[in-house]
Amino acid sequence: MTVHRNVTPWASAALVLTALLATGCAGEMEHDPRPPASSSSATPHGYVEGADEAAEQQSRLLLNDPHSGDSRVLDLTTGTVRTTARVQGAVRLGTDGRFGYLHTSGGTHVLDGGAWMVDHGDHVHYYSAASRDVGKLAVGRRAQVRSDRVVTAVTDGDGRAVLYDRSKLEKGEIVSSRTLAGTYTGAVLPYEEHLLAFADEAGTTKLVVLDRKGRRVASPEAPCEEPRGDAVTRRGVVLGCSGGALLVRNEDGAFTVEEIPYGEDVPTTERATSFHRRPGSDTLTAPAGDDAVWVLDVTARTWTRVDTGPVVAANTAGEGSPLLVLETDGSLHGYDIATGRQTARTGPLLTREERADTDHSAPVIEIDRSRAYVNDPEGKRVFEIDYNDGLRIARSFDLDIEPVLMAETGR
Repeated sequence: MTVHRNVTPWASAALVLTALLATGCAGEMEHDPRPPASSSSATPHGYVEGADEAAEQQSRLLLNDPHSGDSRVLDLTTGTVRTTARVQGAVRLGTDGRFGYLHTSGGTHVLDGGAWMVDHGDHVHYYSAASRDVGKLAVGRRAQVRSDRVVTAVTDGDGRAVLYDRSKLEKGEIVSSRTLAGTYTGAVLPYEEHLLAFADEAGTTKLVVLDRKGRRVASPEAPCEEPRGDAVTRRGVVLGCSGGALLVRNEDGAFTVEEIPYGEDVPTTERATSFHRRPGSDTLTAPAGDDAVWVLDVTARTWTRVDTGPVVAANTAGEGSPLLVLETDGSLHGYDIATGRQTARTGPLLTREERADTDHSAPVIEIDRSRAYVNDPEGKRVFEIDYNDGLRIARSFDLDIEPVLMAETGR
């Protein structure tokens, strides 16, 4: 692999994160392992057995070529590339921040990217370890996987949901803990020690709250026709509906639901059905048909439609950052969300023209606190973009596979 560099130092970010890590923590740790028997010292704050803790984000890109089945893990801190499990015929690659889920017709393959973060609210811990193949879930290409720190919920194409022990996945084991009764529409989402799901009752789709044993504990009155798309934010869970979105929150043990309507009649083909964002951000993006993008500001409870060129992929870091849109001309475009004005544009990044297609194999934009990443499958490379510097190409990574599928972990 060849790495082309034009890098601005991240010293200021590292100093901030180092200061954060130096502060105390009242919340519980992701693990509570004992120190090695040979050690007489107390367990350090944030200690995770088998992992290294760092002062800054340890991002990695999971990459897969569905045709050859070749998979790679690109370490964005060191620039090194590691070979991992061969998975052929994948049509989607999802992630929960640590694990990658490669969906094929014969099952969903689980890959531990070996980089993750633990958010304690007032500060964050960043960890890295060896990436590894975990195994395969017996669910097909339509499966949806959602996780929190304790449980991973896997909903198959028929709406049946199985819960897996997250701590076992972290040890490289696939162990199911419970199969939920009934079937559900869309993904079952772990949230605030409960599960959120849409149940079909007498022809009506109804939001329900389940405990971790699958027992219904609440049924908020919340109309949501044709639910599609979801995102867990600091403000609560966003659920896409035909008329806009629902915001579900846990307030003092009670689940509340707030509607965030579009405020206008939106044709079916222009509704937001999948959300993309920087992890930790409360600003979501979604395609609004072929030539526009929806931006949902969860804090302000507002939708903004930004007219663009033909959309392949879109994302934003939020908090005053530009809307990034990869268009069919192969270039990355930056837009001011408030005005809709284009503010920057790269030259062509893609070797050939692309279009957003229904099998999720189009290029994507992954984004974190300072950089965005765009995969060029035919060119066998990934671009790192400094979106705060006029969409400057900071680095490009040449690969030995076609990175058709890409997801970022460690965030």
